[in-house]
Amino acid sequence: MAKKKRDNLKIVVVGHVDHGKSTVIGKLLYDTNSLPEGAVEKVRRIAKETGKPFEYAYLLDAFEEEQKQGITIDSTQIQFFTDQRDYVIIDAPGHKEFLKNMISGAANASAALLIIDAKQGVQEQSKRHAYMLSLLGIKNVYVVINKMDLVDYDAATYHRVASEMKEFITPLGVTPLRYIPVSGLAGENIATASDKMPWYTDQPLLVAMDELPGEQQEIDKPLRFPIQDVYKFDNRRIIAGRIEAGKLAVGDEIVIWPSGKKTHISTLAYWAPRDRKNKGYAGQSVGITVRDEFFNKRGELITLASEPAPHISNRLLVSLFWMGKTPLKVGKKYRLKLATQEVEVEVESINKVIDASSLDSSDDTLKEIKLNDVGEVILRTKEEIAFDTFRENQGTGRFVIVDGYDVTGGGIVNAAEKSVAETIQPAFVKDELVARGELFDEFYYNVGNNEVAKSSSNHQVYAEGDAIPLTGESYTYPANFDVLVLRDKVSILIRDGKVDTIQALDDYKYTGAPLVNGRGFALYIANQEDLQNMLVSYDQLESSDYRKRVEFANRYYSFGRFRKVVFDFDYII
Repeated sequence: MAKKKRDNLKIVVVGHVDHGKSTVIGKLLYDTNSLPEGAVEKVRRIAKETGKPFEYAYLLDAFEEEQKQGITIDSTQIQFFTDQRDYVIIDAPGHKEFLKNMISGAANASAALLIIDAKQGVQEQSKRHAYMLSLLGIKNVYVVINKMDLVDYDAATYHRVASEMKEFITPLGVTPLRYIPVSGLAGENIATASDKMPWYTDQPLLVAMDELPGEQQEIDKPLRFPIQDVYKFDNRRIIAGRIEAGKLAVGDEIVIWPSGKKTHISTLAYWAPRDRKNKGYAGQSVGITVRDEFFNKRGELITLASEPAPHISNRLLVSLFWMGKTPLKVGKKYRLKLATQEVEVEVESINKVIDASSLDSSDDTLKEIKLNDVGEVILRTKEEIAFDTFRENQGTGRFVIVDGYDVTGGGIVNAAEKSVAETIQPAFVKDELVARGELFDEFYYNVGNNEVAKSSSNHQVYAEGDAIPLTGESYTYPANFDVLVLRDKVSILIRDGKVDTIQALDDYKYTGAPLVNGRGFALYIANQEDLQNMLVSYDQLESSDYRKRVEFANRYYSFGRFRKVVFDFDYII
């Protein structure tokens, strides 16, 4: 009979500095015999030589080889085992300056222990850590009230601290499953029930941990296969990447997002016949070939046609932590890295900012997020991307923010904000098709400061049958022309000054009418072949490769045919 696969659980341990987090972890390692051979004897010898009493915290220090530094400066992953399951403890630092490391560690956990000193009670850092757990959507939480030996195992003290934490944590949407009194130093109520606290009739910490729900196996989730790269090998185009969740097999019908194009898996690539296989699973890096020849690129997300699709939007509601020296500001552009995608992103709005010291939010902070603060933000990407919320899938719901060459922030996706016409006005709209209408923007040259500026004053939404303004201060269009909004993959046919047809760009065929892009720049297109070559070239552009984008623009765009720049003195952006 096949041996049943053991359950596993990643659990983060957080707590205010000096509240005994390391001691509790050290005792858990000791009681489960999970320490390296000789570690206990080594710590006993060091304690004797230095004249210090033996403490379980030293076991953790020895385990992490951090005795020389005296404090934990990063998140460390520690494995231990019980009869019920395998654990990975993510030890997150409690020091204020290492808050970002704590969040990086906690983001991989599905359960948490929040350690509080019974004598000191709930402290500032305790509240911050509780908030971070709510921010990351970690619902399976035990509050461990430690150092009960310092309060003579007093029941009233335990109830007071538990009540204080409950009052703070409940409005955050986090409901601890248990409040467990322990003494990590004395080893009370860690692995076995303590006779020094007869008033506590619930389970000791280790037994209670075994009752926490296990992690959903990634293999059981819907397929999430971000494209890492595409390799040309012999006559094959091999789509390579790491399966973040789910499984795939030869013959499966797949969907490639955000385009939504469907095809089937033909083969899984292999080097030698002995490596040949027909299936791939979460955690594996694989290469596939597909039946249809689409242009595929890094960052696209592959799913099974029979399973739930990811979110497709250019607006994301996120919770993020900021570690840049320069504050994150509304309107500023950054680079967003999510799975294998890397796109330009703009901070559309800041809904809420939590000060790292006080956990207070005020109207004064809603235009920026400062170092070590956290906030709820709406990010707008330059193009639609495929993603999940963090609760749906951690691998495709977590991101980092890059400013220049530095990673300056990171966080999780809470929800997809709908890409509505109001966010990209003026716009052309038909059913689910929405296209930016920047061909009505005006261009001005300010002779006072010698700068060209653009004004978007037309906020009307146009549907089929609506008349459009053919003439503005800085543009003049003919009565009949076609608009190709490449970013939104929509084409608009203008006839007799009215919107005749709004359709998907894939359905557009060259008509012979003058062509402009979404900004009103004339396109150097003379026939269907030119059109197809331009669309293929555009699809191959990487948003981060500015040199190729410039080459593309110089090859296909003409500013002066339908547009001009109007001289002005007082115009302000």
